[in-house]
Formats: sequence, C-alpha cells, structure tokens
Amino acid sequence: MHRVAVLALDGVVPFELSLAARIFGTAEGLYEVITCSLDGAPVATGADYSVVVAHDASVLAEADTVVVPGSEAHAAFTGPHALPEPLAIALGTIRPGSRLVTICIATYVLAAAGLLDGRPATTHWRHAAHFRRHYPRVRLDPGVLFVDDGDVLTSAGAAAGLDLCLHMLRRDHGSDLANQVARRCVVPPWRDGGQAQYVERPLPTSSDASVAATREWAMRHLGEPLSLVTLADHARMSLRTFTRRFRAETGTSPGRWLLQQRLDLARTLLEAGDLPVDRVATRSGFGTAASLRRHFAAGIGVSPVAYRRTFRREAAVAVSTECFSGNPEPG
Repeated sequence: MHRVAVLALDGVVPFELSLAARIFGTAEGLYEVITCSLDGAPVATGADYSVVVAHDASVLAEADTVVVPGSEAHAAFTGPHALPEPLAIALGTIRPGSRLVTICIATYVLAAAGLLDGRPATTHWRHAAHFRRHYPRVRLDPGVLFVDDGDVLTSAGAAAGLDLCLHMLRRDHGSDLANQVARRCVVPPWRDGGQAQYVERPLPTSSDASVAATREWAMRHLGEPLSLVTLADHARMSLRTFTRRFRAETGTSPGRWLLQQRLDLARTLLEAGDLPVDRVATRSGFGTAASLRRHFAAGIGVSPVAYRRTFRREAAVAVSTECFSGNPEPG
C-alpha cells in the first residue's frame, strides 16, 4: 500500500492539511495517509484551534509520498538560513525516490531546502514576485495550478492542492478512479486554465501621473476602437513620449494594458449577466466572438463559456444557499 505522510507545521492552513486524507483516503485500500508533526506534539493551525497528530517526523523516512501543506509562516523561509533546523533535519530523512508535494506557499519549504534548484515549480500568484527574488534558481511558473516534475510536485493556492491530489491519483491509477473520487467529493475532476483566471486586478486609481487621465478615459471607452494614436492624442503627447511615459507609470505597454483591461471587462460581463458571447465581445472591445475567444484562451487559459460556467454569480449564490440549508457531506 502506498504510504502518504502529511507534515503539519505551525500555522498550517486547515483546509490544506485535510486535502491528502480526503482525496487519497477516498480511494479505499490504495493509500495509507498518516499525519505527523516534527515532534509528534499538537500543531497550532492558522485558525483558532490546534490539531493532534499521532506521529512524529520519523515516519517521513518510510513514506512513498510526503505532502507539506502551506502556512503563511512559510513565506519567511527566504533561504537555507531561515529554515528551522528540526525541519531541515526532517526533510533530510526522506528517502531518495519518494514523491515530494507542496500545497500553496509550502513551495518555500522545498526551495529553502535546496530541493527546487533548477527545477520547475509554482506557488500562489500573490507570492510569485517575492519568491522569485529569493529563489532565482527555481524555474517558477506562477500561471499554472500545479507543476508535476516527476518526484517533485508543487501547487498554487489551497484549492489547487486539491487539483494536484486528483492529478496524482489519476497518474497513479487512471482517470476512472480519479473521476470517481472527484464525484464523491463533489468537485470537478479537472479544472481548465491556470491561476490567471483567479488573479484579482483592481481598476487603476487616479493619480497625478501624466497618463492617468487617459487611462481613466480609456476605461470608459473600452468598447470603442482605441488606437495608440487615439490615446496619445487624448494625452496631448507625441506617440514616442506617450509610450515612454505610459510604460514608466504602468510597467507595461499601452497595447498590453488595453488588452488586459478589455479582458477584465469581459470577465465582469461574463460573471454578472446573460449577454451572448458576441455581445460581450462587442462591449469589451474585441469586436467579434472569435477574437474574444482567441484572446481569452491566450490570456486567461479557458474559453469564455467555460469561464462563465465557473464564475456565474447566480451559481455561486445557489451553492452558498445549498451549503447552509443542511449538512452536506464535506467535500
């Protein structure tokens, strides 16, 4: 039987701590899931309670898969010097060939231990820039939900850990079992796209910057043709000056910025109403449904229809109502 050891560290996110047991434990008879702490003592979670575990870190030496759930404290692991000695020792006992898995920002744990140098990995998009500064040797991809690099697997946010566990189940025993477990847990067996569809992008705020007024004006006219000449004329600048100042103030080119604002508007329209995709394309400035689909797939990673199906506000309200109307099986 495949043994999965989950290492609970101080501040662990309870949801992330439960994922391996929930997914692998549902595949009855195939996995043994055990939870440990470094010393076998109870662990304070990131919520208002602690958890009691039955094992200490000595079980890591016999594990086929080691899962490290995330804790906000992990972002402070900015190098080998920041890794607590007991944790470094525990990681050193994991036998070669064991599968190492992190959820959310537990990526920092493996990076601090030097286990991700030269390897692809991901982490939560909010920590991507910080992670890159401290671990430039890691080939970080913050746009995906998880990365499978064979014996080392990393995931993005908490729910992406669920995606990763289902992926491992699929890799180990095939799609039929993974789909069966997903149905029992009432979750999709596979999510299209990556983290880009979940990144929060607030509207730009007004400032004294020289192109701020033009950015705000453009936001109100996204459904209209907006060429670089049009934007420069509104700012009363030459094309060269406008482009240079725009990049200095926003960190990107006018064309890329405009595309992102149109994608954000399309996302809002898809979430909030019943407009046909071609109308959404017109209102957000893409012109045609084909153009919207092409840019949506490139920028968000899913089709407009798939995005709407996932993020419809009415569906979210219905699910919320169901969750509070009784005592459904935890998923």
